Amino acid sequence: MSRISPQHVRRFRHRSLTLTTQILLSMLSLLVLAVVLGAFLFTIVSNQTLDRQYQLRALGIATTTAAMPAVRSALATGDPGETIDALAHQVTDSANAAYVVVTDRNGIRFSHPNPALIGKKLEEPVAVLDGKTHLGFDPGSLGLSANAKAPIFGADGTVIGQVSVGILDTKEQDEQAQNIWLIAGFSALVLLLSVGGSLLLSRRIKRVTFNLEPSEIAFLLQEREALLHGIREAVVGLDDDGKVTVINEEARRLLKVEETALGTPVAELVPAGRLRELLTGTLDGVDQVALTEDALLVVNRMPVSIGGRSIGSVVTLRDRTEIEGLVRDLHSVQGLMEAMRALEHEYANRLYVVDGLLELGDVEQARTYVSQISAVSRSLGEGLRSRIAPPELAALLLAKITVAAEQDVQIEVTAESRLERPMVDQSELLTIVGNLLDNAVDALANSPRPRTVSVQLDDADGVFIAVRDNGPGVPADKIDAVVVDGYSTKDTRPGMRRGIGLALVRRIVHRAGGTLDVFPGPGGNFEVWLPATADLEDTADTEAGGTH
Repeated sequence: MSRISPQHVRRFRHRSLTLTTQILLSMLSLLVLAVVLGAFLFTIVSNQTLDRQYQLRALGIATTTAAMPAVRSALATGDPGETIDALAHQVTDSANAAYVVVTDRNGIRFSHPNPALIGKKLEEPVAVLDGKTHLGFDPGSLGLSANAKAPIFGADGTVIGQVSVGILDTKEQDEQAQNIWLIAGFSALVLLLSVGGSLLLSRRIKRVTFNLEPSEIAFLLQEREALLHGIREAVVGLDDDGKVTVINEEARRLLKVEETALGTPVAELVPAGRLRELLTGTLDGVDQVALTEDALLVVNRMPVSIGGRSIGSVVTLRDRTEIEGLVRDLHSVQGLMEAMRALEHEYANRLYVVDGLLELGDVEQARTYVSQISAVSRSLGEGLRSRIAPPELAALLLAKITVAAEQDVQIEVTAESRLERPMVDQSELLTIVGNLLDNAVDALANSPRPRTVSVQLDDADGVFIAVRDNGPGVPADKIDAVVVDGYSTKDTRPGMRRGIGLALVRRIVHRAGGTLDVFPGPGGNFEVWLPATADLEDTADTEAGGTH
């Protein structure tokens, strides 16, 4: 399991404000600005609210006083007993108002906090002659006050006077000051809590980012992108839920995924099969082989944890298509060389026999022996060539027969086999026959003698290929698994991967639209049918027409 240490990424510490300081300053700046603006707006709204409240309070006092029968009757008679001023003082004291001034409709005062002004006329006109109440601010002799004026109606419903009530602005300012202290205390508490929250948040972020500063995180991101897209190997990063977190261009090419791969579960990007199982971790192992429609991939999946906590896995994929083909070609050449050495020894022994016969003077017997040897060798090649028109396939069969003979395995092409003009791709035909024969010979490695493999070929309708052997065969419960890439019951040969041959055959047959049938043992039995290719048919018809 891969582990990443935070110390590995602390090589580039920039001289700048730490993340904690940046968060603290940012939070404080925003909060101070918000608190100041909030306090300013609250003060404005609060002042307007208090102004309105004090005016309505004064209005309530004024309307109540104007409706008092004693005030109305006294004002109607000219207040000979001077009862209005006494009542006004009582209301002023009980309602905690600054003043209660009662005047007649001509503006003559009948009450006032300053006795010297009683009987004097108002400087301004009487405002309630319209029969309505009036609100406002009065800069009167006692100072600025929230003022309300209410009409006093006579018995006949006419306005006979007004009541003017004022509440000094100093009371409002005192209440506003209390609100300001409340706002200041609340703001200080918010700032204090914000400082603590900022410190906790910064610690949390630092812990999540492994104590890295933003500049270091940015550098790591740039470095990661450069590494991912600068290497030839395909890399896919997955989180614990199997979603793609990282994918480079080579991986996109091999997996044929689009730009929207990030955040998508890998199970939705890759079709069901061995490759998906390797990517998701359902199948485990080192250098596992997976076949796609176009490539042979070697897959490795490694879980990743940081600080003991799993963060997902990293999957690497290597395209081994060309290399694997070269390795197989090399092994084929080596097999042919071994066959050639065996033939060299065999022909050497035969030459010894001929030399001995000549030494003994039995020339006729030597001639007969040489003729017999030549006839056997020539008949095998000519027999294949007469029935198998493609020279490459005939040569492949001859080579496989020779190599298998050295392993004490007899390969026989059935007498009814005919391939006059196979309308399939020659390279695909060679791959299918070669892999099926290799698989059959390998299956007979530990079988008792005689070990035989039969090959049947027919191109009457498409191309039919059947390879059968007298080995143990495929168990009934393994028929589907035996053609899956990576599946093998044999030991791995040095430099060559097992479990690929039959998977390659299945892929070629599938792409060609043919069928691959595997029958259970005893005895191996594989049958392939490939449909004729239209392009090859047209080419063959053209060539045939040109010969007439």
